[in-house]
Amino acid sequence: MDLETGAHRNHLKKESWRTVLTLAYQSLGVVYGDLSTSPLYVYKSTFAEDITHSETNEEIFGVLSFVFWTLTLVPLLKYVFIVLRADDNGEGGTFALYSLLCRHARVNALPNRQVADEDLSEYKKKDNLIATSGSKTPSFGSSLKSTLEKHRVLQRILLVLALIGTCMVIGDGVLTPALSVFSAVSGVELSLSKEHHKYVELPASCAILIALFALQHYGTHRVGFLFAPVVLIWLLCISGIGIYNIVHWNPHIYKALSPYYMYKFLKKTQKGGWMSLGGILLCITGSEAMFADLGHFSQLSIKIAFTSLVYPSLILAYMGQAAYLSTHHVIESDYQIGFYVSVPDKLRWPVLVIAILAAVVGSQAIITGTFSIIKQCSSLGCFPKVKIVHTSSKVHGQIYIPEINWTLMLLCLAVTIGFRDTKRLGNASGLAVITVMLVTTCLMSLVIVLCWEKSVFLAIGFVFFFGTIEALYFSASLIKFLQGAWVPIALAFIFLLIMCVWHYGSLKKYEFDVQNKVSINWLLSLGPSLGIVRVRGIGLIHTELVSGIPAIFSHFVTNLPAFHQVLVFLCIKSVPVPHVGPEERFLIGHIGPREYRLYRCIVRYGYRDVHKDDTEFEKDLVCSIAEFIRAGSTEFNADMPKEEDDKMTVVGTCSSNAAGIRLREEDNEEIEQDPGTSEQREIKSPPPAMQLKKRVRFIVPESPEIDKAAREELQELMEAREAGVAYILGNSYVRAKQGSSMLKKFVINYGYEFLRRNSRGPTHALTVPHASTLEVGMIYNV
Repeated sequence: MDLETGAHRNHLKKESWRTVLTLAYQSLGVVYGDLSTSPLYVYKSTFAEDITHSETNEEIFGVLSFVFWTLTLVPLLKYVFIVLRADDNGEGGTFALYSLLCRHARVNALPNRQVADEDLSEYKKKDNLIATSGSKTPSFGSSLKSTLEKHRVLQRILLVLALIGTCMVIGDGVLTPALSVFSAVSGVELSLSKEHHKYVELPASCAILIALFALQHYGTHRVGFLFAPVVLIWLLCISGIGIYNIVHWNPHIYKALSPYYMYKFLKKTQKGGWMSLGGILLCITGSEAMFADLGHFSQLSIKIAFTSLVYPSLILAYMGQAAYLSTHHVIESDYQIGFYVSVPDKLRWPVLVIAILAAVVGSQAIITGTFSIIKQCSSLGCFPKVKIVHTSSKVHGQIYIPEINWTLMLLCLAVTIGFRDTKRLGNASGLAVITVMLVTTCLMSLVIVLCWEKSVFLAIGFVFFFGTIEALYFSASLIKFLQGAWVPIALAFIFLLIMCVWHYGSLKKYEFDVQNKVSINWLLSLGPSLGIVRVRGIGLIHTELVSGIPAIFSHFVTNLPAFHQVLVFLCIKSVPVPHVGPEERFLIGHIGPREYRLYRCIVRYGYRDVHKDDTEFEKDLVCSIAEFIRAGSTEFNADMPKEEDDKMTVVGTCSSNAAGIRLREEDNEEIEQDPGTSEQREIKSPPPAMQLKKRVRFIVPESPEIDKAAREELQELMEAREAGVAYILGNSYVRAKQGSSMLKKFVINYGYEFLRRNSRGPTHALTVPHASTLEVGMIYNV
């Protein structure tokens, strides 16, 4: 028996390692495409104008030393060994760090948060992990936490900091495809004359970029299996060429890895060497992807791929280029310092093709990452609602946003045509990359104190060490403001303005809803019929409120005194966790006594969750309400307090509760008894007087027994479902109230209203059918 157990464990261990290695291989195409193509333009950007190398090779050795130690300290030490540990239940990126801080310090920017959200398993998972570590919260961490919770200004600064990092990631989504593709295509200049290559380089780059963005709506799952082999071949190619150049041109190039050459480089070149750091910085473009794409893979797989293949290949590639340049001092133009000049003549065309493919893969990864981070911003109320298309039903996280895709394409073509050279594109991309890293460093220092509960001196040491390195590169990039670095600043400013205006307007709109919500006492005073005619069907009233009756309801009833027999106040909200499990999806509660047939349903999604379509959502919603009625039938008290709507019950979807009620919908024909349902009771609706499109039935478990009132409630819910579902949406017009400042009037009346009119509706994620939608207009004076 012990032998069988040991063999089983060995088999599981082998399977787990096989899975990890498979993920490590797949991560090459998704995570490391951008980072692996950096050798195409690093030396070319570094030696552009600020410095030139002389016969002594001190500049070349100094640049190589900077590249080596930058790659070692930032991607390897900072990201692989430290930042990857700060995952948000397996998810990474700027918003993952912000989400962690939101939960630990209660600085959530979402206004409709609830105490019940803290009971989510993913909400508490990280807390439990920390609690079991045995460390106690340091006094400084407690005081910092209370300070953040008390001061709204600090909370806003933290949000703006996270948004700045997000905006720079979007800017990188514009600049990285332009830089990677343009640098890859520039290899044709070694095979064509100077007069002709400039007529090929730009049109070819633009054509590739247009094709890249035009194919986004097909998704990457159909060609995604090619991504990893392309990057793998590219890494093997550049490392092989690097080894060849080292052996053939300068076997002693390894001496340049000494940090002493960095000192000699800066001492000799002085200001020019400092300014050239903006080019050296490009060797770590794409490092943030290791953390941002963590949700698709695992920490171990990303670490294995980087340390065993990506890092050694890049070091060999840079050493090989430096070895070639150290013996070729006659430089005709800055093109001759590019990557392709160190490639043997016979291999240039095959390498050019592989480089273009690798550049496309790297660009694809950053574009997909941009889609993902915009979805996260939209989920957390910091970006206008956009159309999100899930391009794969099997692969998690593969999405396409049409509006953002075409905006990125136009901006990408604009910077490519406007700059037309690697130097200025590199200056622009470098500033975007280093700004994201600085934001990550700042947020990580707070995570170390608040989430990991470590010493404040450890956080200060982290900020001081990595912040100093990144601040040095940031200053070198910022000094080139007029040489291209203004582009990411301008892009980030525009996107940050959009995010801040949308967030401010949404917050003011929610505050108006809270201040003008209808009293439940008023509702109860109307009686079970609510003083109106109740017609067949289910009315879903969409609201942002998690408690109380929205003003839109009273506005509707006043103008049209008729409503559905079953009313559901539906709130679809995001919570600061990456995923909410199906078993915790719904919060259901009664509003008023049972005979009123009023329910509140709060549907909770994580910022990376996929929203279901309308048909599946309706089934899950009706089934969850039915399960709430059944489970609460023995606990229900008719003499409950009037504010009972604050008491909500967690109900999962039908698929997550095998022992719960199941919903069956069929055409209006004779319903046959299913085999295997002898232990279950069926609640069927009586033959309707009018011909309906479908028949509905609930299959209820035998135990526990439900009372008569609950059966009647289920019966009425079933009849309402058969009659159909109507969505009642508020079409709000937001205006700044009288007496507001000119700035507020401009932001609300023009900025927010423009974004609201040109964005998707609040329930667009559910693809609500237009035939079942009823909009109620209302003016919000905020």
